[in-house]
Amino acid sequence: MTDNMTIASDLIAQYNKEGIQRIKLGVTDVDGVIRGKYISLDKFESIAASTSGFCDCVFGWDLDDQLYDNATFTGWHTAFPDALFRLDLTTERRLKEEHGTPYFIGEFVQADRQTLHPICPRGRLKNVLSRAASMGLAARMAFEYEFFIFDETPSSIREKNYQNLVPLSEGNFGYSIMRTLAFSDLFNEFMDYCIDHDFALEGLHCETGPGVWEAAIAVDDCLLAADKAALFKTFAKAFFQKRGMVATFMAKWSMDFPGQSGHCHQSLMNLASGDSAFHDSDSEHGMSPTMQHYVAGQQKFMKPFLALTSPTINSYTRLIKGAWAPTASTWGVENRTTALRVIPGTSKSQRVEFRVGSADANPYLVAAATLGAGLLGIHDKVDLEPPVTGNAYDIQDELPGAMQLPGNLRDSTANLAASDEAREILGETFIDHFVASREWEVREYERTVTDWQLRRYFELI
Repeated sequence: MTDNMTIASDLIAQYNKEGIQRIKLGVTDVDGVIRGKYISLDKFESIAASTSGFCDCVFGWDLDDQLYDNATFTGWHTAFPDALFRLDLTTERRLKEEHGTPYFIGEFVQADRQTLHPICPRGRLKNVLSRAASMGLAARMAFEYEFFIFDETPSSIREKNYQNLVPLSEGNFGYSIMRTLAFSDLFNEFMDYCIDHDFALEGLHCETGPGVWEAAIAVDDCLLAADKAALFKTFAKAFFQKRGMVATFMAKWSMDFPGQSGHCHQSLMNLASGDSAFHDSDSEHGMSPTMQHYVAGQQKFMKPFLALTSPTINSYTRLIKGAWAPTASTWGVENRTTALRVIPGTSKSQRVEFRVGSADANPYLVAAATLGAGLLGIHDKVDLEPPVTGNAYDIQDELPGAMQLPGNLRDSTANLAASDEAREILGETFIDHFVASREWEVREYERTVTDWQLRRYFELI
């Protein structure tokens, strides 16, 4: 608390010196959506080293601000009290396009003002990181996102009913230098924008598909990497909207085009020495026993944890054979057809890439679920099966049912609800609430008349 008070005091003095009049803050909900507000400098001074309240409806809303009817944690029956949150004062960013207004990441806490809140996604990840620390380990991660950009506005896409949208560029042209030259001002401005807001990109290129970019956020300690990924998605959408464009991170916006991934590169370090816990030059593929158990744990728990990393109805339109997305919990060495791609390297670069997650997933939950699964593998000394070589889709039908990933959110949610390991890693309260939110999502979808249904049945049935 003393450190927080010192940091807060220094920040307030600096803001007064600069004439800063307001602060912006944001908290992340279970869907990965950042909710937030502006507060005055006086209000910031009163809460900076303490806590404040945020209506807990942010835990009871879906993406359309509709209230879940099946959640026990919050709802009409609780009368929507404030949930306490605190600001992480180490997360300050200066908003370039708002005259340097400071921005902070918030996280929810319980009534004692110290214990992490059982529903807060950032808090769930911090709990898993504490588990890792108790095992003498620290995690580093890097997220990669694919996203489509359209020469549209939020109003025009609705007027068009999301049909016949104009992409930023036409055709399939992955890794195109011509596109990056033609749009060089936009590419460079966007990369500078990411640097300015402390989620610098180590790479940005055109991906296959009209108007598709892929951004690789630079590696960092796990919590900071998840912070950067969450901010990147929201800030990127705002960046393009302010310039008369729209970016989408849907897993698959059209069956005519590739899906959009949210891959996550991961490695572990030994806390005592700071050395890689994954690299062993004397082992096959450079994989230490710790890395072998970690990958085995991720493979074992991929199916029951899938709803955490593929959390929407739309996520499952991407997870189909031959579409550059995994359909079974396979692993391989430098194999992009498997769910887990082991990347051999040096003590600094040896890692595993989790390729299941789509761009629509909450990065805090992707990090928590995948790290938690790997830690279970280490703790239980789960044996690693031989890697898949060649096309993983060719052997899909030969794999046991425990390795076959579900094709819809309903089945994934049922698997998560039944998983004792998910409850151990993320807590009973969180899993019950998240399951309720996914069951609501399924029911909302199932009661909707879609364009497909109209085309299929309207005239002929």
